[in-house]
Amino acid sequence: MKSLPILILLVLSFQCVAGVEYKKFDDPEKEQAYGVLIEELRCLVCQNQTIADSNADLAKDLRRQVYEMLEKGQSRDEIVDFMIERYGDFVMYNPQFKAKTGVLWIAPFVFLLSGFILVWIISRKKIENNMEANEQQKQKKIKVKSLLDQGDQS
Repeated sequence: MKSLPILILLVLSFQCVAGVEYKKFDDPEKEQAYGVLIEELRCLVCQNQTIADSNADLAKDLRRQVYEMLEKGQSRDEIVDFMIERYGDFVMYNPQFKAKTGVLWIAPFVFLLSGFILVWIISRKKIENNMEANEQQKQKKIKVKSLLDQGDQS
C-alpha cells in the first residue's frame, strides 16, 4: 500500500520531461559568448525571462539565430546591435542607459521617492489633525468643567 503513492508519482513525473537544447561549438570562446548572450537577451513573449530560460517558440528562434550569427563569426556587439535594431531596447534584459531607456532606469526610483513623500505628507496631516482634535477636546473639557463649576456655584 505504501508503494502506491510512489508509483503514482513516478507515473506522473514522466510528463515533466523536457527536451534539453544543446548547441555544439568548435570554439570555447563562442560557446561562452553564446551562454552570455542568451542570458542577456529578454524573451519578448515571456518578458520576465531571458531567452535561455524561456521555452517559447520565439525564444527558441532567437537562440538559434544567436548561434548562427556566432557561427558566422559575428561579434557579441554586432549581435546585440542587430537584436536592438530589430526588436528595440526592450530585448536586452538589462538595457544600456541612454536617453531612450532612461525612463526604464529612473522611473522605479522616482516612484519610490514619490511614495515616501506621499507617506510622509499623509502622516504629517494625520499628526496635525490629531493635535487639532486633542486641542478641541481639551477646549471642550475646559468649557464643560467651567459650566459645571458655574452650576455648582449657583
